[in-house]
Amino acid sequence: MPTRFGADRAWGERAAAPLRRLAGRGAQPTERELAALREGLMRRDETAAALVRAVRDDPALTIKDLHRALAAGIDADVPEPVKVFFDAVRERPSWVDDRLLARGARACRAYGMDAGLVLAYGSLLGGYRTAAALEPLVRTGRLTGGETLRRIKETSIWWRAVTAPGGLDTDGEGFRLSLHVRVMHALVNERLAADPGWDWAHRGMPINQYDQASTLGVFSTSFLLHLRLLGVRVTRRDGRAVMHLWSYIGWLMGVDEQWLPLDERRGRRLLYHFLAYDPPPDGNSVALARALIHMYDDVAVGWRRVYEREKALSVSTWLLGRAAMRDLGLPPRLPWYGLSRVCANLVMSQGIGRLPGGRSLLLARSDRQFANSVVGGR
Repeated sequence: MPTRFGADRAWGERAAAPLRRLAGRGAQPTERELAALREGLMRRDETAAALVRAVRDDPALTIKDLHRALAAGIDADVPEPVKVFFDAVRERPSWVDDRLLARGARACRAYGMDAGLVLAYGSLLGGYRTAAALEPLVRTGRLTGGETLRRIKETSIWWRAVTAPGGLDTDGEGFRLSLHVRVMHALVNERLAADPGWDWAHRGMPINQYDQASTLGVFSTSFLLHLRLLGVRVTRRDGRAVMHLWSYIGWLMGVDEQWLPLDERRGRRLLYHFLAYDPPPDGNSVALARALIHMYDDVAVGWRRVYEREKALSVSTWLLGRAAMRDLGLPPRLPWYGLSRVCANLVMSQGIGRLPGGRSLLLARSDRQFANSVVGGR
């Protein structure tokens, strides 16, 4: 068992206490569940790993060929190893419901700029609070320095693609990008696993099922919890649909079915288990958190640079709390920006969103906000 598992149980229980309360009765993991968590630290996405091995072992294929085949699409004439991989994701699980996928995607888009705030300063920054999955990010250099905003932009484009109408159809952009990210994870996993300097005894498999499932939790369970903290109206039906959407996306990206959240109650319980047994923050946590807070420094000037930084600190304090900010080495701020979003959402989400045609207005507003943002690229 990797030594990171339950490395500081006192810290883990303190950090996970809000999730434990939200998960309700029976939140504590059983012995069988604890065994599965430990095992998950040593397990990878075997389907994508098999594809990467097949390409590496075939002298007629290169990584560039793999990229081209993935871009060609699931129905294209592709090399046999890629065809086997495509066949594995072509047949969706029987529980997938297209109506729920469409409703979940529409709800995500309607949340507008609040979705972006939550993903950056609730989900991503909150994920940095634990050192669990950060070493691969630091080693690839994709979330430090000037790369931070670029990576956030790429993630935002992917998020918009998987929530676009038809985005998860087999010929959809969200489907294609999800498979591309899945294979990139497998390539990184193979490289790090072969590195003599990788600390297996402490960290386990570089990109493992445990960490992948935990990351899925911040895009689904944590995402909805933080939206509500900003005053966003999340109905029971929308919440169910969003969880269904992200459960399918998780499956598509190689998360084992036993780790899929499926609904909010199960999602909260799973996320509590992960955080309660995660290791406390380390130097990577502090470095990545600082890079995220300062990600606009190179594109904003003068007062705007200070404003973006203070806004980020303010909304992060509101979403994560002062204890998390201390863990991340960040100065807490008064939650002026979080409260301003609550006030705005009393009008927009809670008010206009309930009116006939209100959802369409929120969707149109969301598209404008994304197009005009730095992340949107325009």
